Amino acid sequence: MTIQQVLLLLLLWMWLPHPCPTEMLFRRTPDLRPKSFGGRSSGNDGKAIHRQKRGWMWNQFFLLEEYTGSDYQYVGKLHSDQDKGDGSLKYILSGDGAGTLFIIDEKTGDIHATRRIDREEKAFYTLRAQAINRRTLRPVEPESEFVIKIHDINDNEPTFPEEIYTASVPEMSVVGTSVVQVTATDADDPSYGNSARIIYSILQGQPYFSVEPETGIIRTALPNMNRENREHYQVVIQAKDMGGQMGGLSGTTTVNITLTDVNDNPPRFPQSTIHLRIPESSPVGTAIGSVKATDADTGKNAEVEYRIIDGDGTDMFDIVTQEDTQEGIITVRKPLDYETRRLYTLKVEAENTHVDPRFYYLGPFKDTTIVKISVEDVDEPPIFSRSSYLFEVHEDIELGTIIGTVMARDPDSASSPIRFSLDRHTDLDRIFNIHSGNGSIYTSKPLDREISQWHNLSVIAAEINNPKDTTRVPVYVRILDVNDNAPQFAVFYDTFVCENARAGQLIQTISAVDKDDPLGGQKFFFSLAAVNPNFTVQDNEDNTARILTRRNGFSRHEISTYLLPVVISDNDYPIQSSTGTLTIRVCACDSRGNMQSCSAEALLLPAGLSTGALVAILLCIIILLVIVVLFAALKRQRKKEPLILSKEDIRDNIVSYNDEGGGEEDTQAFDIGTLRNPAAMEDKKLRRDIIPETLFVPRRTPSAPDNTDVRDFINQRLKEHDTDPSAPPYDSLATYAYEGNDSIAESLSSLESGTTEGDQNYDYLREWGPRFNKLAEMYGGGESDKDTS
Repeated sequence: MTIQQVLLLLLLWMWLPHPCPTEMLFRRTPDLRPKSFGGRSSGNDGKAIHRQKRGWMWNQFFLLEEYTGSDYQYVGKLHSDQDKGDGSLKYILSGDGAGTLFIIDEKTGDIHATRRIDREEKAFYTLRAQAINRRTLRPVEPESEFVIKIHDINDNEPTFPEEIYTASVPEMSVVGTSVVQVTATDADDPSYGNSARIIYSILQGQPYFSVEPETGIIRTALPNMNRENREHYQVVIQAKDMGGQMGGLSGTTTVNITLTDVNDNPPRFPQSTIHLRIPESSPVGTAIGSVKATDADTGKNAEVEYRIIDGDGTDMFDIVTQEDTQEGIITVRKPLDYETRRLYTLKVEAENTHVDPRFYYLGPFKDTTIVKISVEDVDEPPIFSRSSYLFEVHEDIELGTIIGTVMARDPDSASSPIRFSLDRHTDLDRIFNIHSGNGSIYTSKPLDREISQWHNLSVIAAEINNPKDTTRVPVYVRILDVNDNAPQFAVFYDTFVCENARAGQLIQTISAVDKDDPLGGQKFFFSLAAVNPNFTVQDNEDNTARILTRRNGFSRHEISTYLLPVVISDNDYPIQSSTGTLTIRVCACDSRGNMQSCSAEALLLPAGLSTGALVAILLCIIILLVIVVLFAALKRQRKKEPLILSKEDIRDNIVSYNDEGGGEEDTQAFDIGTLRNPAAMEDKKLRRDIIPETLFVPRRTPSAPDNTDVRDFINQRLKEHDTDPSAPPYDSLATYAYEGNDSIAESLSSLESGTTEGDQNYDYLREWGPRFNKLAEMYGGGESDKDTS
């Protein structure tokens, strides 16, 4: 018989139902007489073995999980030596699953499982058994506890906690380098058989990787795996239980392995020679071009540093490494000149900044290339001999004097003539001018250091052949001082002398200022223009002087003010001097010398009004006058004649009858045509004082005959209005509310009834409609009463 057949028979036996053996443990049961309990177990000869013990007690039953039979699965049998087989005893089961999962035959003590049991859900069940007298319901045996342990079968495959793992390992790693460990779990019982014993194997990923069968550690299997050739690998790992034997269950997982980069590749220039061009006018710092060495590595392993190691332009150019692009940017270090040199050759080196010592044998990790730079000729602007000029000149020089000369040349080989000019934005007052041919700067207006000590000019140099190409240079003109200003009093002095002053008393200290600025500093001398009997000047020799009195007592009644000329002179060459006059007032002072009053009028008019009070009174008078004038003008305006002076003014003859009209039925606005001819009144004429509800063209009716009375009246009023000098302006509106005359209705007023010679007949009022019925009754009724009387 082969091994495969043996294993197949073993599996069939495991799935077939068969009774579980019961392991017995005995202990003494107190308070009861010795009894015997029988539990069936299979011996070597297949016969039942009966053991005698003091009482019944057991430890555990064994039950196979995942039972697939159609009947209840038999667990075991409980039996007491008190059971005589007459049905007097009753077996009771309690505990985990009693009555639902596990049932007991109360007569025979047979225990069965009602459904399939999964050990992974629960590995054992603890129950309690007891035999009682069926009639008295009293226990004949003490309650005892036992365990039903579920035997495991291999019904769960190994599972990995993750479906996909991600791992990495450095490239060029040696064989056996650990990559990652994967671990599977099996829900079966590890203590029973090989159901939970897992063995790992690799299904995909050979020959690059291997896995340890017992631990699940994935290791490299090939040496010198290069990331630049292949970076990503997918490995499938299988975990199989039953120790990997045939018939075991298995599960798989995928491991994505990435080779990480190491610095195992040196940088390389794609070209051995690189040509660049740059105009000679490029300023310092201009980028000429870039060079780049390629590196198969990534990240910091591909970082390169560039430098110029040789060549005839090492002092003219620089190279800077740009970190984001890993390029070497070549820039101008010094100004270029096509006329001086037209070609430069540089040797540029690129070297890795992070070199792994393990791969020195693959080096060197650097490369070089030759860079040739050609300088292109351009039409350069003129070049001044200096970057700036400083000229010094005295302020008293004559007009047209040359203060300095600027020089410039054309750096090109053609050497075009230069034309000079001044930027007038820097010389708005046009104090200076420049000779366009030779660059000589001269004065065109007088200079004054006291107005402006410095002049900052800008001189422009341009080629005559190319005026647009210009160069500027600053020119600083310093104006030197000349002693051309005389000293003056520093401030205005308000000086007074007390009437009770003594001879030699100090009344004022004076000082002076000078706009000039001599090299040795300011030095002033003070003196009187003539001998003065009242005051004298004493020079303090520190640019100040004291004014002293020469006699006792002063009287403001005699002289209220003294004028004292003081001569102030400096010590520079040529000496400048000026005369300043001090106004000294005579004032009344107290015993301490404090001024009280200096005005002579104050003695004559001690009770007079002050100037402020007089001004206030004058303003009040002016305001009163203005109010009177305005009042008179308004009163005169009110007395003007009205616009219509005629005695026939119709506004004086209006009589109001307070007639309410026809109420809501009256929808026609007033029309003067009705007064002219009531028969011409239209039946449905639009009102002129409201907006019509519907837009339509009204039907025109023949107009009433022209009334010359109204026209003559209006013409007469217009003529009077035009010839009246006191009438309003021509854009005003004059209204003539004239009704006309000869109305068919005649007058309805009763004012004229007393003057009529005969009685009137008002019967016609009834013919005018319901609106005039009331009038017809009033006047018609009166006439009938008169007749009856």
